[in-house]
Amino acid sequence: MEIDYKVNHPITVNQYIELMNKTALNEYRPIDDEAVVQGILNNSNLIVTAWVDEQLVGLARAMTDFYDCCYLSDLVVDESVQSMGIGKYLILVAAESVAERCKIVSLSGPKAAGYYSKIGFKEQNSAWVLTDISELVLP
Repeated sequence: MEIDYKVNHPITVNQYIELMNKTALNEYRPIDDEAVVQGILNNSNLIVTAWVDEQLVGLARAMTDFYDCCYLSDLVVDESVQSMGIGKYLILVAAESVAERCKIVSLSGPKAAGYYSKIGFKEQNSAWVLTDISELVLP
């Protein structure tokens, strides 16, 4: 099977949702709201995709300054083609798209927690997430 990797190749909302539905990550993304998905796609400044023929089978979606930090927000591979190295290659292509010393940072969902350390990411104990702005403690 030949896999074609593309950087910032346009994908549709439906392609993104269809891929998410073939992974465990679908429960962490608002795939029931097409306007939000369109915003996600429009405002990510680095998207690496993996294709078999015309079928989207993998995606690494990031926000980056291209020099210091690249936040890998999505790393998804269709479950039917997992364990073929597609996820690792998506990360490699993303890393080749930024400066050499740019850090690749990712937060993992519980089901993928073991994957990142297995492929060389170092666990950090200093990540915080604010999901509800009303919880921000103000003076």
